[in-house]
Amino acid sequence: MDRTSKARGELDRLGRSLRVQLIALITDLTVRVHLRRLSLDEPKVADPREPLRYHYSTSYQGNRPATATAAETASRATALLRAAGWDVTVSQEDDDGILWTVIVARRDGSDIRILTSEDTHAVSFRGQTPVVALCPQRPAQEPEPVRTPETVVPGYVLCYECEGSGWCPGCAGRGWVLAPPQRKSRCAECHTRKICPICRGQGQLSASQLSPYQRGYYPGLE
Repeated sequence: MDRTSKARGELDRLGRSLRVQLIALITDLTVRVHLRRLSLDEPKVADPREPLRYHYSTSYQGNRPATATAAETASRATALLRAAGWDVTVSQEDDDGILWTVIVARRDGSDIRILTSEDTHAVSFRGQTPVVALCPQRPAQEPEPVRTPETVVPGYVLCYECEGSGWCPGCAGRGWVLAPPQRKSRCAECHTRKICPICRGQGQLSASQLSPYQRGYYPGLE
């Protein structure tokens, strides 16, 4: 099994485990359960830096039974999670006048967050797996030039911008660049077209059609 398949297999395992745990919590703590809302079909991009990093992430909101208080719901959730081997912390958060009891659980890099309050019957669930790079970062490879000094057409000169490569020199033909902090950003030179904006991917320019400005790049040109 290669590294990419192994990483995806582990991420899928964590996603399945997370969903099983969330189903157990939601079924136990809320009424009128609709598990179709609890979707974990495909991992999502969590970090757009190269290499892309993925995780499974989902949320669900249900209602506690009318006979159960928020304190009882929080206590039950904490007991269920700890019994399943999760590291659990409980805190209080005020959100626009509503005091929430917040249960945060962590295991194997996955997180579960549950919110419950005496001010509402709503119980909120949020779960996500660790963020995983599914493939190693590949070094950028310069594409082969479309023109060289030996293959330039008579009457033409190598493009001064791309030096014959035909690809955008700003992004090396990728269509994107890495901007701090290592996030993909649209190439400002080619606007994702990937080819050199001066020669339009030809790698060469007609000497007779050069502008006076462009001729300044070719001092030996008559």
